[in-house]
Amino acid sequence: MTQLVVATRNRKKLAEIKEVLKGLDVKLLSLDSYKAAPQVREDGRSFQENAVKKAKKLARFTGKLCLGEDSGLCVDALGGAPGIYSARFSGRDKSDLKNNLKLLEMLKGLPLTERKAHYYCAVALADKKGLVGVVEGSCSGLIVFEPKGSAGFGYDPLFYIPKYKKTFAQLGEKIKHTMSHRYHALKKARPLIKRYVVGY
Repeated sequence: MTQLVVATRNRKKLAEIKEVLKGLDVKLLSLDSYKAAPQVREDGRSFQENAVKKAKKLARFTGKLCLGEDSGLCVDALGGAPGIYSARFSGRDKSDLKNNLKLLEMLKGLPLTERKAHYYCAVALADKKGLVGVVEGSCSGLIVFEPKGSAGFGYDPLFYIPKYKKTFAQLGEKIKHTMSHRYHALKKARPLIKRYVVGY
């Protein structure tokens, strides 16, 4: 069975990726299986650049097929911020809570209609020979005025889906995994992984 190394140590993100990719004839590993894996500086100018950098660097290190993923929240009223800086939006002592509070402070006074946002995800696949492919996905919503719900991670407590009248954190993983930015990107990645496994 082909091993697919996911370039992350974020267990919640890994669990989400495993859920969306289940059924593929691959064994998913995280960087927890490679304690000496090099750190990858996410200094690209786009989600795609960061995803490709992760995938290629870790593929060279492991010698295996690697999946690099970069994702974040883009808020229209903030010119697309926090964007590629989503995870470290609140600075060096970042945390999901601090990131959420900073976002709420920056949007203070804006009505819900002016709090449009989308989650974006880029997924890159690479092996030791180089890049296999890059795909992307997105999901649109609104930023509510206070955190709601306890599921998920990141900005999920603030990311509101009008169709369900709930945030991602209120909807829970079962529904989120059928509509999220990561779901849409990984759905496109599935055929790339399948073709790679068959031709391996």
